[in-house]
Formats: sequence, structure tokens, C-alpha cells
Amino acid sequence: MLSHYKAGLKKLSAVVFYVRAVPNAPKSKVLEVMEDESVKIAIAAPADKGKANAELIKFLSKEFGVPKSNVEIITGAKQRIKLVGISLSP
Repeated sequence: MLSHYKAGLKKLSAVVFYVRAVPNAPKSKVLEVMEDESVKIAIAAPADKGKANAELIKFLSKEFGVPKSNVEIITGAKQRIKLVGISLSP
């Protein structure tokens, strides 16, 4: 489901998109790409003291094959809708 964003990362060396986080899931996984092109992702961590954000960064770094330091929550760190940036270089 993230193939569009993965292709953009390879082509442009960076990609930015909105994530709709769903914390407290049994497993972190992409649920769907919404009509507005935001990505709904289940997060296997509670929305408590940054745990869900840390799990989201870990999950996206694995999905995109980049170090965690290359994944950034640009806005929305304390909200369910977040603007995320991923780059090939820090």
C-alpha cells in the first residue's frame, strides 16, 4: 500500500505524507490509504509519553528501509493525524 510513497522516495530522495495513527493495536501495520492520500496505520503502542510516535518511526523505518533517524514527525506529534517526512539521507 505504500508503493506510491516508496517510489517517490527513490525518485526524489525524500517524501512527505500524512499518517492517521491508530494506537493500541495488537500489531503495527498499514490499514489503508485514505481518499485524501493520508495513510492509516495501526500502531502497536499506546498513545502515552511518545510511545506510539516511537513505534511509528520504527515501523516506517523498516517499511522504507531507512534508519530511524531519517524518519521525522514534522507536525502532529501529540495528535492522531501527523505529517511525516522520510529521506534517504539525514
